[in-house]
Amino acid sequence: MKFPSALIAAFVLALAAGPALAKDPDRRLVLVTVDGLAWQEVFRGADPARATDKTFVEDPAALKARFVEVSDRPRALTPFLHDVVARQGVLLGDRDQGGCAAVTNDMWFSYPGYNEILTGRVDPAITSNEHGPNRNVTVLEWLNGRPEFRGKVRAVASWNVFDDILAAARSKLPVNAGWATPASRTPMEATLARLQDQTPRRWAGVRFDVFTHAYALEALKHDKPRVLFVSYGETDDFAHDGLYDQTLIAARRTDAFLGELWTALQADPAYAGKTTLIVTTDHGRGSDGRADAWKSHGKPQWPGSDQTWIAAIGPDIAPQAASAVTCAGANQLAATGLQALGLDWKDFDPAAGAPLAIFTAKGRVSQP
Repeated sequence: MKFPSALIAAFVLALAAGPALAKDPDRRLVLVTVDGLAWQEVFRGADPARATDKTFVEDPAALKARFVEVSDRPRALTPFLHDVVARQGVLLGDRDQGGCAAVTNDMWFSYPGYNEILTGRVDPAITSNEHGPNRNVTVLEWLNGRPEFRGKVRAVASWNVFDDILAAARSKLPVNAGWATPASRTPMEATLARLQDQTPRRWAGVRFDVFTHAYALEALKHDKPRVLFVSYGETDDFAHDGLYDQTLIAARRTDAFLGELWTALQADPAYAGKTTLIVTTDHGRGSDGRADAWKSHGKPQWPGSDQTWIAAIGPDIAPQAASAVTCAGANQLAATGLQALGLDWKDFDPAAGAPLAIFTAKGRVSQP
């Protein structure tokens, strides 16, 4: 007997609105952000006109062959998101197919976006990337304060402002961000530190993502955190520089990083079968028809840059749940991560955005 898709969606939505997942001491979470990667690139792939415009591309022929003259442009750019996450989990935000994901803050740039993702709330006082230390308690700080998570939360980021966003001085979270060289605890970290110090720098406050990725993998091996936050940055910075070729190449590279993270998690008994991977972005890009709008973001100058995307895969994520989500908000991700960990998100902040309706029935129990 076949059930109407609308009925299935309603059932999934009802489940997600119910009690928290069963508490599981082994549940783990990896939350990843890909700075400023537009939903258009994720779901449409490379823009054919832009990819052949010498204003933004050094070698149009090479870029066209790699990302445009292909059978499936989205999969050519982000194969892991489409071939693994979208099939085994959810990939939200395809507006061409009636999907929707967006930030709910009124700024549409990075610090407000990351604060929203990590706290579940909008803070109207955050109006600049130079805001300074965050007064708000992020879900990472809150988790690190709980006995069962203390010392088991880590953050690795390409952008040095995460020291402020995560209020590292107050929260005492281990934050490895920007070009700062952390103390080396393993031979691999010593190698990374040396290479990072010897590498030319394109942006003063943003290191190349390859170092962030390598440090993240080493954190999984060495620290075995229950919660790992990873933030890649090149997709935004190359776009600001007007280098569409490098933006696309960075997007493809970051998708490969996501695949490597997921493979590492599935190969490690500490994580396999018990880890949820959530991936999103802090903002979109301008999309008002101006040829160079994609380089920028922010309200009100760059319409469309509030539009984002969200991906999730894990033991309790229902592949069919995407149809139950009307418009996913960035303010829902903190609670979604907590639910994936089997925790009641209202213990963190009952005023935060509610979890996304993307969870299966398994693992859910009625609360006493």
